[in-house]
Amino acid sequence: MKTVKVDEILWILNHEYPGAHSELDYNNPFELLIAVILSAQTTDIAVNKVTKDLFSAYPTPELMAQATLEDLEDYLKTIGLYRNKAKFIKQCSQQIMDDFEGEVPQTRTSLMKLSGVGRKTANVVLSEGFGIPAIAVDTHVERVAKRLKLAKPDDTVLQVEQKLQRKIKREDWHRAHHLLLLFGRYHSTARNNEDAFKLLEELKEKHQL
Repeated sequence: MKTVKVDEILWILNHEYPGAHSELDYNNPFELLIAVILSAQTTDIAVNKVTKDLFSAYPTPELMAQATLEDLEDYLKTIGLYRNKAKFIKQCSQQIMDDFEGEVPQTRTSLMKLSGVGRKTANVVLSEGFGIPAIAVDTHVERVAKRLKLAKPDDTVLQVEQKLQRKIKREDWHRAHHLLLLFGRYHSTARNNEDAFKLLEELKEKHQL
């Protein structure tokens, strides 16, 4: 397995996660954008608990931009860095209203102009929200890519993204992101130092591949 190709890795993971999808709850690109901003250093489960009421109260960029910071903080207080995140989502919503006519932009460059939005968040919104091929490299994807030798240990996040883009077919970028993320979240975790290739072998045996 130490020379396993990326196509085989994705084939194995596809059997383990046949319905791989985002674990964030959202109904439209704006809700997705806000949820991803809130997910930094916080679990998707925790984010989903707060966004249910948050999106009910502020379903549009216009309404969220008009919210007070205190009110937003009250909705977010159970997640990490909630004060900064309240500022981010309020400013982000205002920028969407002022600069993009109330619509979430559909280019990476424009998305990254929004408060609280980095390259990873922009890529998630492009891929998940608009179906535009992109590979979002979060901590899980970065860790797994390096453990599976799809990238070098000292590669930057951008270098990991670029290498995955070269190794994976463009039409598979969206699904590959979810498969690698879930493998890192539930199998090859930060705490689990077991050989990632061995974990893949165990999945092959599990599914009798």
